[in-house]
Amino acid sequence: MNLSVVQHRILWVTIFIGCLLPLPYILYQGFSDNLGAEPAKALVEFLGETSIALLLATLAITPLGKIRVIPKLVRYRRMVGLYVFFYAVLHLASYAFLLVDWDNFVEDLYQRIYVMFGAAAFLILFALTITSPKFMLRKLGKRWKLLHRCVYPAAILVVVHVWWQVRSDYAEAVAYATVLFVLLLFRWRVLLKPFLSSK
Repeated sequence: MNLSVVQHRILWVTIFIGCLLPLPYILYQGFSDNLGAEPAKALVEFLGETSIALLLATLAITPLGKIRVIPKLVRYRRMVGLYVFFYAVLHLASYAFLLVDWDNFVEDLYQRIYVMFGAAAFLILFALTITSPKFMLRKLGKRWKLLHRCVYPAAILVVVHVWWQVRSDYAEAVAYATVLFVLLLFRWRVLLKPFLSSK
C-alpha cells in the first residue's frame, strides 16, 4: 500500500516535529530552573539519551518497514538519522563547553574510556551524515551502503559509552543494550554478508 501525497506530508511533518520536540522541552526546563542541582549534567544526559533513542529508532525503521507497520517508512529514515547527529552534536557541545572546560575535554578524549567510545561513535555518525545526501549515494555507489552499515558499530559504541559510565543503576544501559541486540538479530544476515561472501 502506497501513501498518498497528503498522508506522506502529514507523516513527514509529524516525524519532523516529534524529533524536534525534545529540544524546546529541555530548553524550557533549563530556563525554568527545573534541571536540578546539576543543570549542565542533566542537559548533557538528556541530549545524549535523545540521540540514543533516535538512533535506535532509526535502526528499527527497516524491520518495522518489513512487517508493514507503516508503509514506506524507510523514506523517513534519513531525516531521523540527521536528527540523531543533531542531538549528538548538542550533546558533545554541551559536555565540552558546559560540563567541563575545553582543556579537560581534550584530556578526557584519551583518559576516559567511555569518552573514547562516545567520540568514536560520533566520528562514524559524522561520516554517515556528510554522505547522506543523494548525490553522495550516486558518487559512492556500492560503497555507500557498506559505509552506512557502520551505523550498527556506532550504535554498539554508543551503548558501551553509556554502560561504561554507569556507577550503580544499570537499568537504562540494559534497556539500550536489549533493544540494540533485538535489532541486530533482525539484521545479522545483512551485516555478516560481506564476511560470508568472502569465504
